[in-house]
Amino acid sequence: MLLDAGAWFAILDQDDRDHARCVEAFARVTGRLVSTEAVLTETMWLVERIRNGSAKCAEFVRLAIVTLIPISAGSLARAVDLMTRYRNVPMDFADATLVTLGEDLGLDQVFTLDRRGFGVFRLHGRRPFRIIP
Repeated sequence: MLLDAGAWFAILDQDDRDHARCVEAFARVTGRLVSTEAVLTETMWLVERIRNGSAKCAEFVRLAIVTLIPISAGSLARAVDLMTRYRNVPMDFADATLVTLGEDLGLDQVFTLDRRGFGVFRLHGRRPFRIIP
């Protein structure tokens, strides 16, 4: 399953309005969570206001709760194309890297709070995402 920044942040921030819902859904996740360095960067920016937020975020990677998959040159080009295609949604770079990662790995489940974006984004332009929670 792909992991997006908003849900990652909500898990880490006990004061976030979506914290309980994301923690509950996270407890039911089976299998591997994967993400990108762009999503990690976005999450690190979001957790700056949380006490020890950066360390907590880094623990997800260190403990292999989430595996970061590097973006390839081909995926980078695809991400730029996607950002142009979905510019009206809009799609940021982190979201584009998740869509390309989903395409590369054949994953259609995404742990995200961004229903607006991931409800519109399509894998290979056709297949919708299954959004958790």
